[in-house]
Amino acid sequence: MNADVLGWRCKFGVMGPSTNTVVQPDFDMMRPAGVTNHYSRIFTPNADAVSNETFRAGAELIGRNTLDAVRSVMTCKPNHLVMGMSAVTFFDGAKGADRFVKEVEELSGLKISVGSHACTAALNAYGGVKRLAVLSPYWPAMNTEVARYFGDMGFSVVRDVALKRTSWTAIAETTPAECVAALKQLDGDDVDAIVQVGTNLSMVKLAAMAEMWLGKPVIAINTATYWHALRARGIEDKVAGCGTLLERF
Repeated sequence: MNADVLGWRCKFGVMGPSTNTVVQPDFDMMRPAGVTNHYSRIFTPNADAVSNETFRAGAELIGRNTLDAVRSVMTCKPNHLVMGMSAVTFFDGAKGADRFVKEVEELSGLKISVGSHACTAALNAYGGVKRLAVLSPYWPAMNTEVARYFGDMGFSVVRDVALKRTSWTAIAETTPAECVAALKQLDGDDVDAIVQVGTNLSMVKLAAMAEMWLGKPVIAINTATYWHALRARGIEDKVAGCGTLLERF
């Protein structure tokens, strides 16, 4: 059987919220030759009053709609699935992440890379990382879930910043200056690495630059997820300009 002409090494099926405008260009920016990304939009009403109380319910709605997006993208015969939304992969700690992965893999018959476990794999690749700071566009209630997950995986979250974006599309309107201010607030001698979660927050290039001036790993979740997907398929290409994770590991 002939290989796909453009995706002759691998075709990724990517599921992301329909409100998300960052994952698709981010993943395409990191794409090696012979690998193609096929975006399947998870229907997501653009809630315009996201709050601490409503965040989880809104994110869980996206999670429930994920399987429809999986069924849709499966028609292009992808080789591997990639989850382009991170919140649902942190709910209920490590058990919740495993449950989500199992549900998608049983439906599709394919392996999937998800943000939570990809970040764990990335942190372990660097080695010697135990104490984290976390940056998110979320609300404090969701950051608690993120900290719980990392605790289950053997890390401790020393501090976190929740940018409290009030709509799903507002996440992508966060400026680099706002992200830099948050990184400065998070950094300290008591932190081994900084992890940014929330896939609609544009941080791939900024995280790569921040590693240079902070002198420690700064992991953007889109970088970690795409790196994980590439390596899961045995694609070892190094990608320049997107941080040490893709350049070294």
